[in-house]
Amino acid sequence: MSGLEWVSAPLIVLGCVLACTAALGIVRFPDTLTRMHAATKPQVIGLILVLIGTGIDLRGDANVWMLVLTGLFTIITAPVVAHLLGRTAYREQRHRDGLLRVNELGDEVD
Repeated sequence: MSGLEWVSAPLIVLGCVLACTAALGIVRFPDTLTRMHAATKPQVIGLILVLIGTGIDLRGDANVWMLVLTGLFTIITAPVVAHLLGRTAYREQRHRDGLLRVNELGDEVD
């Protein structure tokens, strides 16, 4: 194993561990807003780590640019999807009471 393989292998393994914890969070968390958090943050970071590790392994290959595009697409779309999912969950009242500290979308109190 070369030196760069010693760098890429832990990145890929750590990314896979983060993706697995995201999957466990989606299954274990009780409501939509906490599941949304588990689905976006560790999953995206895990995917980026796997892509970086794979990019190190494929250095000099034309497919590295496909990995870069995949990472950019994920980074751009994940916050948008999380925002829309959270907003929909809020509007359909699919969150636990007392979970939101500041309710910026709620009715104004007179």
